[in-house]
Amino acid sequence: MLRRTLMATAAATAMLGGMAMADGHEPVKVGFVYVGPIGDGGWTYEHHQGLLAVQEEFGDAVETVFVESVPEGPDAERVMTQMALEGADLIFTTSFGYMDPTINVAAQFPDVRFEHATGYKTADNVSNYSARFYEGRAVQGHIAGQITESNTIGYIASFPIPEVIRGINAAYLHAKEVNPDVDFKIIWVYTWFDPAKEADAATTLIEQGADVILQHTDSTAPQAAAAAANEAGAKVYTFGQASDMIEFAPLPRVSSIIDNWAPYYIERTQAVIDGTWESVSTWDGMDTGMVEIGEMTDAIPEDVRASAQEMIDAITAGDYHPFTGPINRQDGTVWLAEGATAEDFGDDGIAGMNFYVEGLTAEIPQ
Repeated sequence: MLRRTLMATAAATAMLGGMAMADGHEPVKVGFVYVGPIGDGGWTYEHHQGLLAVQEEFGDAVETVFVESVPEGPDAERVMTQMALEGADLIFTTSFGYMDPTINVAAQFPDVRFEHATGYKTADNVSNYSARFYEGRAVQGHIAGQITESNTIGYIASFPIPEVIRGINAAYLHAKEVNPDVDFKIIWVYTWFDPAKEADAATTLIEQGADVILQHTDSTAPQAAAAAANEAGAKVYTFGQASDMIEFAPLPRVSSIIDNWAPYYIERTQAVIDGTWESVSTWDGMDTGMVEIGEMTDAIPEDVRASAQEMIDAITAGDYHPFTGPINRQDGTVWLAEGATAEDFGDDGIAGMNFYVEGLTAEIPQ
């Protein structure tokens, strides 16, 4: 585990007002706890880009610190406690499994503000935030269903939590819509970041006939495994996860989901500086730019790129919801009637999703 302290060097921006160091105030100290290394090329990499954006925005009025590769469990609680003891004013904890440690540490430090990513618990000094990744999964499914030649799509899944299950369902529904013959093969790796496991999962899926690989894990290892398969004569497509992973374009990576945390991190840091921070729950998507779709390469046929862009535009404008009925649960019972959307139930309709949709033949691990 590597601990680093980074001080921004640019001049404080005019928006900082009375909090600038030139006025004699100490910089606001903002901490980040990462589940993977900042060089993972995916999830943690993008959160770290948010840290760098905070530095650039606020200059020497803000001090940023981070700890990378922190396991979800007791060690996370220790790291958060140490960060608070060392004077952090605001701490972002950036993985689902940090939820209870965040709540526990926050109770011990009521004057420190905490922001937890992808969880659902809050407190007076704890906010939560996440992105509507399923919007991007819907676009991926729409593309994947039309570019697969084997009709088999592989999905590397991390943990069986609603965030991941939502993504599988969204991708499957939209692949099935454009290709009724499509089949999903899902491998659960029970890790967010383990390049060896991720590469093995990708290789196994390719051996099982998958020619499109989707992932909800954090490294670029599945991209590399697909690239190796292509060099050996296969034809496999992939999508970047959490970051663009553009170095694998135009093949196997044909597009990506990009998590853009920077605006949120800047906004919440500004709230601490202004003294206006309050506990909130944020779940944003394409409409705010928190979820972006990376460049679609020419490996995707032009008409498919055009229809995918239409879907992106419709989701962004609020004209289309990826979970629009009729949709049944895996057991055939009705979840959404014709024309109904998950929004009709509020966020509760999808926030706790713990079932597969009809047509998926796998079982969710318990």
